[in-house]
Amino acid sequence: GTVPEHERILQEIQSTDTACVGPTLRSVYDDQPNAHKKFMEKLDACIRNHDKEIEKMCNFHHQGFVDAITELLKVRTDAEKLKVQVTDTNRRFQDAGKEVIVHTEDIIRCRIQQRNITTVVEKLQLCLPVLEMYSKLKEQMSAKRYYSALKTMEQLENVYFPWVSQYRFCQLMIENLPKLREDIKEISMSDLKDFLESIRKHSDKIGETAMKQAQHQKTFSVSLQKQNKMKFGKNIYINHDRIPEERNETVLKHSLEEEDENEEEGDEETFENYYRKQRKKQARLVLQPQSNMGYGFPVNRLFDLLFEIRDQYNETLLKKWAGVFRDIFEEDNYSPIPIVNEEEYKIVISKFPFQDPDLEKQSFPKKFPMSQSVPHIYIQVKEFIYASLKFSESLHRSSTEIDDMLRKSTNLLLTRTLSSCLLNLIRKPHIGLTELVQIIINTTHLEQACKYLEDFITNITNISQETVHTTRLYGLSTFKDARHAAEGEIYTKLNQKIDEFVQLADYDWTMSEPDGRASGYLMDLINFLRSIFQVFTHLPGKVAQTACMSACQHLSTSLMQMLLDSELKQISMGAVQQFNLDVIQCELFASSEPVPGFQGDTLQLAFIDLRQLLDLFMVWDWSTYLADYGQPASKYLRVNPNTALTLLEKMKDTSKKNNIFAQFRKNDRDKQKLIETVVKQLRSLVNGMSQHT
Repeated sequence: GTVPEHERILQEIQSTDTACVGPTLRSVYDDQPNAHKKFMEKLDACIRNHDKEIEKMCNFHHQGFVDAITELLKVRTDAEKLKVQVTDTNRRFQDAGKEVIVHTEDIIRCRIQQRNITTVVEKLQLCLPVLEMYSKLKEQMSAKRYYSALKTMEQLENVYFPWVSQYRFCQLMIENLPKLREDIKEISMSDLKDFLESIRKHSDKIGETAMKQAQHQKTFSVSLQKQNKMKFGKNIYINHDRIPEERNETVLKHSLEEEDENEEEGDEETFENYYRKQRKKQARLVLQPQSNMGYGFPVNRLFDLLFEIRDQYNETLLKKWAGVFRDIFEEDNYSPIPIVNEEEYKIVISKFPFQDPDLEKQSFPKKFPMSQSVPHIYIQVKEFIYASLKFSESLHRSSTEIDDMLRKSTNLLLTRTLSSCLLNLIRKPHIGLTELVQIIINTTHLEQACKYLEDFITNITNISQETVHTTRLYGLSTFKDARHAAEGEIYTKLNQKIDEFVQLADYDWTMSEPDGRASGYLMDLINFLRSIFQVFTHLPGKVAQTACMSACQHLSTSLMQMLLDSELKQISMGAVQQFNLDVIQCELFASSEPVPGFQGDTLQLAFIDLRQLLDLFMVWDWSTYLADYGQPASKYLRVNPNTALTLLEKMKDTSKKNNIFAQFRKNDRDKQKLIETVVKQLRSLVNGMSQHT
């Protein structure tokens, strides 16, 4: 019996891992007394057998090894011959390649020369049009074709010079252009003066011709006169300049193009102002009544008519700018303006008076707090002031009266037109919480810019704001009302968003045990509130705090209504425990200070009613509740008896259902009796309260 056992042990040693050898060998020593000696004999015999097998295998493969060595010795001679041949071939190949290298270097030099020649030709082709245009400019100056010369200069600067700006001759041309412009300006001014002088000399003939044409116009039909009156309302002439019915659709085009045309526009404005002043002087000289003429008739009724037309004109302007404001709000992305370099920063500052030392110190890229609509609105208000001024300045009123007219018109634009557009924007369904936050920030900056608008009007009319009768701009109230409306819309939309999350709640009101973690819908809601309150950090502190408190109170009310829903008939203790986990998450959120500025546990008090109600049911402390009810220091002061009774009756129904087959268990019967007793006491307490009321 021992020998087969030894064979089995040897097989296990040969076939198993080394980690399992110990228990196998231990079985040899645990066997019969002489088993160890017999096992060693068996092991020696097994070793000898393996040695014999190894010797047979080596003898079998020995001859193949010897044959392989012999083959290698034969190959050795051929390998030496091959080495000599390879060395000789490499030497001859190197000698032949030297001549190829020489020719290759020559080819490379030729290719470089060809490329340089091609480059020179291309550069000359770029320079030739510039030189031709500059030669054309010289010819135009010599021929006194100054307008064409200015156009040629513009083409050189915008089209041709950028091609060859790196060359020295181009820099010399660029430096010479301002001098040529100044020469043209001086020559043009001299010609203009000569032209005005000639007009003064021939003013008698001009006036005679004008009087004859006026006499012919008296024979026109009544319909044509009405048509002229209608056109008069649309096309108003001021100082011999026509105000077009349609200006540029946006002033942004003007602001983008003005950088390229500053010099031309400046010169044009200089000539225009000079021409207007001289023409006004000539008109005064011509229109001065002489002693022997029938002038000096009263024109008060004409001015009254002009004032009425002015009011209608302002109404037309208000309607037009309402459309402009709507377009600006539609095109805005309601995101802070990003800027990547100093040039973009200066462009925004040139459009809107923004001052923030902290923003100036920040490195690029950075962002302005307002969105793109703020500078656009500011520019359009200034455009409205210009449009209103062009009509008012020719009514022969004093600067103080014109200043008052402009301020009243601007007040109407702010308090009626812009305010209405803002309120309509805030109430649009697609405007979300992020957009509302940006609108509040925008109105804050527009409100701060009102003082710059007042300075703008003051600079136009030269009337100091300290004047007693100067009308102030009412932009402050306009933007405050818009902010209040946006804040109210934020509270409403935030509560609506909370309702959407709460509607996703799917509680199993009859569960026996809670899940051990808060519900998914609630965690999603809390994450949403955290992210949205991060956006609220840009709002004034009180607005963000009010929104946070309103959201927590609304969430607490929604959760309480969920518990007390009349359609909910049964609630198990497991469901109450699961609901308690969700309320704990709400309290943790409130204690994490999602919005800074709350004192102590002010925000957590939003959930105090739920907390006391759930604590009462979790610890089942009805004796304390009933004993301390109505006391100021009661532990469950915020628990209403009606609420507690409603929830307890839902749990009583669940207890009955779960204990149909457990009525003989003493603990269940005692619990059922306790619930019924507490229900009776609560009912009597509620009835007593109703009778007292």
